[in-house]
Amino acid sequence: MHRRFFPIILTTLLAAPLGRAALHVTRFFPASGADAVSPDTPLRLKFSAAPAFGASGKIRLHDAVTQSVIETIDVQAPIGSKTIGGLDHYNYYTVLIVGDEATLVPKPGALAYGRGYYVTVDAGAFISGADAVGGLDQPNAWHFTTRPGPPAPGAQRLTVAADGTGDFCTVQGALDFIPDGNTAPVRLFIRKGTYREIVFFTDKHHVTILGEDRRETVIAYANNAKFNVSGGNPFAGRAPDPSAENPRASGNIYRRGMFLAHRVNDFTLANLTLRNLTPSGGSQAEALIVNGTTTGRTIIKDVDFYSFQDTIQINGQAYLDHCFVEGDVDFMWGTGPAFFENCTARTLRSGAYYTQVRNPATHHGFVYLHCTFGGAPGIADNFLSRIEPHRFPHSEVVFVDCVLGPSVGALGWQLQASSPSTPPAATDDLKFWEFNSRTPAGGPIDVAHRLPASRQLQLPSAAALLADYRNPAFVLGGNWQPRLAPIFNPPPAAASTPPR
Repeated sequence: MHRRFFPIILTTLLAAPLGRAALHVTRFFPASGADAVSPDTPLRLKFSAAPAFGASGKIRLHDAVTQSVIETIDVQAPIGSKTIGGLDHYNYYTVLIVGDEATLVPKPGALAYGRGYYVTVDAGAFISGADAVGGLDQPNAWHFTTRPGPPAPGAQRLTVAADGTGDFCTVQGALDFIPDGNTAPVRLFIRKGTYREIVFFTDKHHVTILGEDRRETVIAYANNAKFNVSGGNPFAGRAPDPSAENPRASGNIYRRGMFLAHRVNDFTLANLTLRNLTPSGGSQAEALIVNGTTTGRTIIKDVDFYSFQDTIQINGQAYLDHCFVEGDVDFMWGTGPAFFENCTARTLRSGAYYTQVRNPATHHGFVYLHCTFGGAPGIADNFLSRIEPHRFPHSEVVFVDCVLGPSVGALGWQLQASSPSTPPAATDDLKFWEFNSRTPAGGPIDVAHRLPASRQLQLPSAAALLADYRNPAFVLGGNWQPRLAPIFNPPPAAASTPPR
């Protein structure tokens, strides 16, 4: 059976002067005495007030039978390194404090199926002002037992629930269960909740991640290029292929993204929110990176993405429908090909850039159909895209029937040089194209001052070209028709199976 965590006032966790209300723990997760706990569970302590780290203190996870220490977390060194989804050397927060709750994150594999554990906490590890939490040192104070075993091999429907009522507590735990090279469809149903984790998976195909609620199913973490420093692809080459990088053989792969799907086919992400919590100015910080092939068939539907710089990076064949993307600098970028339909982009900075697209000559870039480009109040003079044509002469960004708000500047597009002394690059192969750009009120956009290297498509001369660019199969290649995918055509209600 699954047990939710319930209020417990811990008399063993008290340390405060007389006359002062002591900082104390009000809830454990998993609850003390819980059984059937998933081994991928984070460990949470809810306090009577917002805690902070004390001057010293350690948290220890023990095997209940041998009483040996399985893992030690030092509150004065709350950053560790671990392997995520087979990719090593990821920095992560071993302890996260959000509001009045502290989350302890054991390394993958620390907990096993069918075993008992208990947790001890040093006195003073957590404080609030002059109050400090006393020691938790008894094996029976916070103990739990994991469930006997994982879901059946080959299970095709898995439920992730932060409250412990699903097959797994974390998105990563569910993805790790799927075998490498998988080609059978697997659906991960993510219940409402906030999942504070970095997610990475590779070489697992036909995976659908479906949130229970677009706004209330949230994956959130502060990962970025300063926290996880690593090179990545695409970089300076004219024909980069991120999907060719092998993550398990020192591949050149960005670790800065909060959610990275690498070298996967037929991946679908739908009906949830991805929020990179890195603050403004915190460096490149993708909420999502997709490193697929040009025949990868990624579908992203009804997803909200939040970050500042580089919010989403799309490399490989991808179709995005009714998504929301917020950021400030190059917050939609990559090699594509990518087709955006009925999406909304919101910029948070004036004079910045919505996109930077680095496609080679061999395939299309980013195409936006029936999309809206806006900004926060007072934001202005943004560019639809920028590129260095010396490095990426085939950059393609096409806007068809899109709404452009006052956040978009009159020039619309920007060409950049590698250095001030670099001579102008040829733009013959560049495709900075628009057709029928409109204001939010429905009127035509004044394009008289657009960058000369850009192009306004006109009827009737461009009728055939526009028909092509309104067709995802033309842009994405391979005669792929993403609008016919199951996520857009669910079976009748009577034939559907409810989530486990």
